[in-house]
Amino acid sequence: MLRGPSSLVGASVAPAAALAVALLSSLSRCDLLESEQPVVSVLSPYFGTKTRYEDANPGLPDAEVLRRGAERLEDACTPVQLVALIRHGTRYPTAKQIAKLRHLHRLLQSRAPALGGSGADDDGRDLGAVLARRPLWYADWMDGQLVEKGRQDMRQLALRMASRFPALFSRENYGRLRLITSSKHRCVDSGDAFLQGLWQHHHPGLPAPDVADMECGPPRINDKLMRFFDHCEKFLTEVEKNTTALYHVEAFKNGPEMQKILNKVAATLQVPVNNLNADLIQVAFFTCSFDLAIKGVKSPWCDVFDVDDAKVLEYLNDLKQYWKRGYGYTINSRSSCTLFQDIFQHMDKAVAEKQRSQPVSSPVILQFGHAETLLPLLSLMGYFKDKEPLTAYNYKEQTHRKFRSGHIVPYASNLMFVLYHCENAKTPKEEFQVQMLLNEKVLPLAYSQETVCLYEDLKTHYKDILQDCHTSEECASPKMNTTSDEL
Repeated sequence: MLRGPSSLVGASVAPAAALAVALLSSLSRCDLLESEQPVVSVLSPYFGTKTRYEDANPGLPDAEVLRRGAERLEDACTPVQLVALIRHGTRYPTAKQIAKLRHLHRLLQSRAPALGGSGADDDGRDLGAVLARRPLWYADWMDGQLVEKGRQDMRQLALRMASRFPALFSRENYGRLRLITSSKHRCVDSGDAFLQGLWQHHHPGLPAPDVADMECGPPRINDKLMRFFDHCEKFLTEVEKNTTALYHVEAFKNGPEMQKILNKVAATLQVPVNNLNADLIQVAFFTCSFDLAIKGVKSPWCDVFDVDDAKVLEYLNDLKQYWKRGYGYTINSRSSCTLFQDIFQHMDKAVAEKQRSQPVSSPVILQFGHAETLLPLLSLMGYFKDKEPLTAYNYKEQTHRKFRSGHIVPYASNLMFVLYHCENAKTPKEEFQVQMLLNEKVLPLAYSQETVCLYEDLKTHYKDILQDCHTSEECASPKMNTTSDEL
């Protein structure tokens, strides 16, 4: 039985702080990593898709630990191919989020002075006044672009992956790496930063050349794979542009849990509650996350909320992901079947080449996309499915839900398929096995909870998707008129 990456799960690991120190010597001065004691907040675990990778995935082993334990296998199993889907690293807020934040900031600046200290926090501050005076450093040009921390996310991930699978990421294989990306700048830039990390792995201390001059070349754009949702007419019609598709999201915004937060925040900031809504509350919450993730600063925006508030706001975010990208509608996941089939086509080709005693033409395939790329695919495979759907009315019952987007797809989240070739010394039979990793930790099979399986068994389990899911048919627009406006 294979004992590769899974054997590392129980290995001694360094905290995120030690990771930065351990890798610093491998990076040029311009590639500075996080401080030894990164700023944290009690709200950090609840930011959903705006969660930092290290907050969702603490205790990752550093590159040196991985290097010492790399590829410890039984039964002569060796990795022959790795196919990875990688979400872009930490990014700036979008222009829409920045516009909402400006609106909220103007509300604070135009408010009446706090009376009787009723808006004071535990330190006696008028928090509304503090935030009104605080300069907004966000600008329209940022619009979701990758930040330096996001580049660090990618370089560090590259270093760990190369240390964990040194044979696959060898210098000899460098020219055979295949990189594919979404057309969004944050994904293209993430691919570039990942390649810079690989360069540092092989050439520590030397500045990386321009990605265009690297042997493997820059990532290739393929939105039909990485942004399949934009190319699925049925999804666009029935979910994206359907005003009723996110009914539970809107209902929860107007429900008692959110109303309680609205009243509390209005009192804290000393603004009329009628001037606030769930979207403004959410952007204030996310501003705490952006300041924390981008600048490493625990800003006063974080002081507006407590953990109970954060859990409610996390659920609001998860509701949107569930109904728009997860199990809410079948087309959400079925629209990703082209990507799923593409992954298996790569592994099929590697198996065929290995059986013919040929070198594997693409030992590493790296695909850079979005949370919206990963969530539908994981749902298609049956992961993180709760017994009951997430609705606007079962918040308390879903306290221990599996579907928590911040745990599944934080910034820099990644899903890896690792194909192993195994030769049994007792018999001449050769086998191919597969192990999956989510955010660098072994992902047990959704249907058996085993940590590794025969490749043919995996294909048999997903036979319906591999053989019967045809995107052109799945995504065909319904034969009916629609008058739905965009959300």
